[in-house]
Amino acid sequence: MTQTLQTTPTPVEVKPPQRASRRRFRPAIVIPSAVVGFLIVATIAPGIIASGDPLAMEPANAFASPTFAHPFGTDESGRDVFTRVIHGARNSLSIGLMATVIGVGLGLVLGVIAGWGSKVVDFGVNRVLEVLFAFPSLLLALLVITILGPGEIAITLAVGLSTAPGYARIIRSQVRSIRASNYVEASVVQGHSQGFLIRRHVLPNVAAPLFVLVTLGVGQAIVWASSLSFLGLGATPPTPEWGAMLAAGCGYMSIAWWITLFPGIFIVLSAAATTILGHSLQQRQKERS
Repeated sequence: MTQTLQTTPTPVEVKPPQRASRRRFRPAIVIPSAVVGFLIVATIAPGIIASGDPLAMEPANAFASPTFAHPFGTDESGRDVFTRVIHGARNSLSIGLMATVIGVGLGLVLGVIAGWGSKVVDFGVNRVLEVLFAFPSLLLALLVITILGPGEIAITLAVGLSTAPGYARIIRSQVRSIRASNYVEASVVQGHSQGFLIRRHVLPNVAAPLFVLVTLGVGQAIVWASSLSFLGLGATPPTPEWGAMLAAGCGYMSIAWWITLFPGIFIVLSAAATTILGHSLQQRQKERS
């Protein structure tokens, strides 16, 4: 007679799903967001950070090195570089943001027309985009400024128009994929108009990629706008604008390096922060999809 041994299985403790991943610190999002938040405050209310006058001159205190009273030193006219850099965020960031809005807006119109239109329309728009792509973006911006003349408005339009072809191509591919989806085909069978399909299906589905494009594009637009101002095609001295400040300080690099260093740091910080934030948002969007 054999005896069967029965063992009671050890209960396994079931742990609740961990939610730490949602709460964990994401430096790729938090740090750039903090930098962008600081720049937004400097753009909207620069007096909170630097209460001085960016145009106030003190010739007796020219070329003063960074001290507690002047954290970024002074320039050739005795103006406080820190105050000018903070107040310059309004000009530099507004130019970059408005140029991005113009580029994305024009790219949205061309992309929807090409992606939703017939093959003939798509062919025509693509040929126009290819012609624009044949010119380097900065060269195309210089061409626009040559026609319109130098100035902040001309730089904004130039950078916006030069970035529009890239946005148009990305949006076109998005619209093409949306047009081939099942829910759009179902709406077509139901007899909905083209305008309804674009408003109901195309624009809402393109909105999320558009937000990422704007975040990525602002940093690039800031760099291009500062480059054009550095060449003397944008804001004119003594306007506090980062590119113009770089150009003004180049002649004094050997005796006053801070005049050029700190505006350059802010250009790099703003471009890097918006670009990293855009890539992080793009990655999260891919994870959710």
